[in-house]
Amino acid sequence: MNNCPIIDCHCHIYPEKIAEKAVAGIGKFYDLDMHCDGRLNSLLEQSKAYGITHNLIFSVATTPKQVQSINSFIAESVAQNKEQFTGLGALHPDSQDIEGDIEHLVELGLKGVKLHPDVQGVAIDDKRCIKIYELCQGRLPVLMHTGDKRYNLSNPANLLPILNDFPNLKVIGAHFGGYSIWDDAMANYKGYKNLYVDTSSSLAFIPIEKAKALVEFYGVERVLFATDFPMWKANGEIETVEKLGLSEEDKRKIYFENACELFGIDRLKIENKFKKDKKALGV
Repeated sequence: MNNCPIIDCHCHIYPEKIAEKAVAGIGKFYDLDMHCDGRLNSLLEQSKAYGITHNLIFSVATTPKQVQSINSFIAESVAQNKEQFTGLGALHPDSQDIEGDIEHLVELGLKGVKLHPDVQGVAIDDKRCIKIYELCQGRLPVLMHTGDKRYNLSNPANLLPILNDFPNLKVIGAHFGGYSIWDDAMANYKGYKNLYVDTSSSLAFIPIEKAKALVEFYGVERVLFATDFPMWKANGEIETVEKLGLSEEDKRKIYFENACELFGIDRLKIENKFKKDKKALGV
């Protein structure tokens, strides 16, 4: 059992009927073997096995017509597992009713927005996205995929104008702010108080010293623990974080405190659930 609660801040889940196809598509897009199957029950089982107290769940809309059905699925999954899940809503920049989509996800009780510029084929700074930022700033945090040396849709050149133009927009740059271009991220993102990052799909590719440097660069108060389920299992990601030489106080921030503050998750409930889970295991 871990020493403190852990919130996994980056989990994709899919309905049973499409999970296999969706996960295969992710694997093909990144040319990687997938470690999990993307099903809700599998995430629950893994979380229990590896001491994950809570998960942020979401999915990516590849077309505008998917947005509201995805968000309803995520909201239903949260409703069925209130202690375990917090949901983020999908949006698509080509939607003809961005405002309506946002109001719908808020009505469903979802606590933020998920965008994937590379999969959706729309750059972060594309004019189609501006309405999203205008409506979300000061209201909903936006978790977005950032970085990919194969494309120029989610790299620092795309994100920097948004960080500058929308200082009240809380952005979580997945994958330490730059999947496969971590050095480029560190060269560009210094001093942005509206930028947070998560650890997902990074720790398997970079040496420990690089991971330490990234945490130090962004600051422990802006780093969130995340696995990118179904891409990676939580145990390996936790083991790597434990090798970073962080203090217990700093690990608590990364593992759960930052996420509670950013997404409005009740910290006391998370700590109580952690204690209950420990008791159930006889720890």
